[in-house]
Amino acid sequence: MKILVTGGTGFTGSHLVKHVLREGHKCVVLDNQSSPNPRQAKLLEELKALGAEVIVGDVTVEADLRRAVAGCDAVYHLAAAFRNINVSRKVYDDTNVHAMETLLRLCKECGVKKLIYCSTQGVHGDIKSLSEKPPRPGSEESEIKPEDYYQLTKYRGEQAVHAFLKDNPDFDVTILRPTALYGPGDPARFLMIYKRVKKGWFPFFGKGKAFYHPVYVENFCDAFSLALTHPASKGQTYIIADDKYYTIREIVQKIADIEKADGLISGCRMLFLPFYPAYLLSFVVAALWKLLPGDPPIFPRRVDWYRQNRGFVIDKARKELEYEPKVSLDEGLKKTYDWYRQNGFL
Repeated sequence: MKILVTGGTGFTGSHLVKHVLREGHKCVVLDNQSSPNPRQAKLLEELKALGAEVIVGDVTVEADLRRAVAGCDAVYHLAAAFRNINVSRKVYDDTNVHAMETLLRLCKECGVKKLIYCSTQGVHGDIKSLSEKPPRPGSEESEIKPEDYYQLTKYRGEQAVHAFLKDNPDFDVTILRPTALYGPGDPARFLMIYKRVKKGWFPFFGKGKAFYHPVYVENFCDAFSLALTHPASKGQTYIIADDKYYTIREIVQKIADIEKADGLISGCRMLFLPFYPAYLLSFVVAALWKLLPGDPPIFPRRVDWYRQNRGFVIDKARKELEYEPKVSLDEGLKKTYDWYRQNGFL
């Protein structure tokens, strides 16, 4: 098969491109390289060397999308505007919603047999039932309550899919909602955790008891292959996660144990600070930072990580896709740590 991966030079996208090629498929990559950095440029050359066809273009430009979709049997749609602080809502609307509408139409016109859309667990927001005793995890049926504009537009992308299917019921689309993605090459949240642990102390705003549900990036890639081949996936939505969720304190401790075992640190002291003063401060800093370049050092979504509960069952994916996460958290955290060390991030 010939498979298009939009956003193919991002963290998840690059893993998925390599996964597609390992399975023996042809792969087309569409990605916006308007602000390239050395790491992305290197990754782009690596994907080309592996046999991927790379198209530098923008999912918000119909001509670029049409050129990428033409001749493909399937599309894995990952490209998104992702939680940039000082980006207008129009950028999110154009990239996460309107591009989805255009892509659906072009897939039908070009004879694409399957579209898999990468959404997010964030459409469910904070899973309140995890605060109950005993905790009750969420599922695909949990209330939809996105808590930032990124999450809202990802859900509006899902709504675009369902609206399209009303008029095109025979078209084959599957929606995947990954939990917290991590793995080698992750440039964001997990790298921040590893770096903070390396300092020998880790600050928590609150008690560190909020639940967090990781998914190792290669486990998530497996879900694409399963959704591509299982007829039951047509028109369905799946939470894709590792088999267990943990408190954020447990995850930090696991990372500290890895770094200690490797001799990087002698130990990691955990500091527990009041949540709400930091939360209020994050709004002030974020507002003042709007006039400055880059992301502020503290902002509401980052602080909310210490409070929001995220944890799900993956029963539907197991039953209908035969999905089973192959890489455990301990193994995945160690693989990620080794990559950070080998590539000079730690």
